[in-house]
Amino acid sequence: MTTALLRTVILYFLIMIGLRLMGKRQIGELEPGELVLTMLLSDLAAVPMQDFGIPLLAGILPILMLLSLSLLISQLSLKSLWFRDLVCGKPAVIIDHGRICQDAMRRSRLTTDELLEELRIQGYSDFSAIKYAVLENSGSLSVLPWSTEQPPTATQLKLQVEDSCFLPLVLINDGRVLRKNLEKTGNDAAWLQLLLKDRGFTSPRQVFLLTLSGPNHITCIRKEHS
Repeated sequence: MTTALLRTVILYFLIMIGLRLMGKRQIGELEPGELVLTMLLSDLAAVPMQDFGIPLLAGILPILMLLSLSLLISQLSLKSLWFRDLVCGKPAVIIDHGRICQDAMRRSRLTTDELLEELRIQGYSDFSAIKYAVLENSGSLSVLPWSTEQPPTATQLKLQVEDSCFLPLVLINDGRVLRKNLEKTGNDAAWLQLLLKDRGFTSPRQVFLLTLSGPNHITCIRKEHS
């Protein structure tokens, strides 16, 4: 039992490290080579977990070899556009100036229903409102509407708008004070205690979430006790 647990933990962390090396992506955003690598890693890890007669190295070595190959391909892709196009493919323009490129759809094996579904997901019911639609290597559809279909910006309206966008910092997360974030705001524990007192709290453990985004923009949510 201990051997099985130890083998599982080793292979789990090895796979996790490998996926971290691939970058922060969701499954739907994986390129073909990355998806194949993910499937192979899971299969290679499953065999030593189930069959104790197979040495652990018989699973670890192929995994390390695949991860090394993946890193090599990534480096070659960075240095050679030709190699990247060969391995990852090229984005396909599906809609060009409001015109559906039927040849590109056939090459990408994209049906009309799938195209219309992707457009509806992004809030467009009529393809004529779209200037460009590009099918990316990950399989997602990037939609660029005509300028007349886009909401006007403050620059286009010639408005002077104060930039009040701040990255919110979480000060309390499920009753726990994040002291590093508190220090980033230039405040201390006494300031936080006074802030909580003004909002009717006697302890940070009563707070589910407290964020600070801007000098005076504070969001405080009370913890619900089950």
